[in-house]
Amino acid sequence: MTEQIKQPPKLQKTASGNLNTNSLADLLEWFLNFDQKVAIVRNPQIEELFQWKQQDDKANGVEIYPFENAEARFAIGVFQALGENDTEEKLQVWITEVLQALGEAKQTSENIAASYKLKQGESHIEQANAIPSNTEKRLYLSSCWLEALCTAEARFLGWVYQEIYGKAFQPGEQ
Repeated sequence: MTEQIKQPPKLQKTASGNLNTNSLADLLEWFLNFDQKVAIVRNPQIEELFQWKQQDDKANGVEIYPFENAEARFAIGVFQALGENDTEEKLQVWITEVLQALGEAKQTSENIAASYKLKQGESHIEQANAIPSNTEKRLYLSSCWLEALCTAEARFLGWVYQEIYGKAFQPGEQ
């Protein structure tokens, strides 16, 4: 393995001090290829969840942007998050909120999975068929999707935070 593959590429800034979009895209691609927590958005089970979520939202009158796949949804989301949270304080608050959403989604999916003795490592969609209540099934599947999305987003944005501000991310007080 070459040194370049072992370490993520460095973020670069434009002359005006903004993040260079190409270097951010290169960093994101590196994480999608080499970091298990970020690459989860490429997992077929997570893609299946994403497609379910898109269809479920559409069927329930939630306005959606028709992303091609989970990876595209994740990539556009992190670019938007960085564009909107352009100060250290804003980015710290955003990542803290993502971590809180991750914790809540993880707890919800684990509680429902335990209640119905759902099997780990199998398709969440197939497992959800054991849940008799449609509301609880939707909550479970939405929580599974959010858990994966927030895991990837927190990992990637935490790294970007460290690169931009020269220190490890620490959750803020909420």
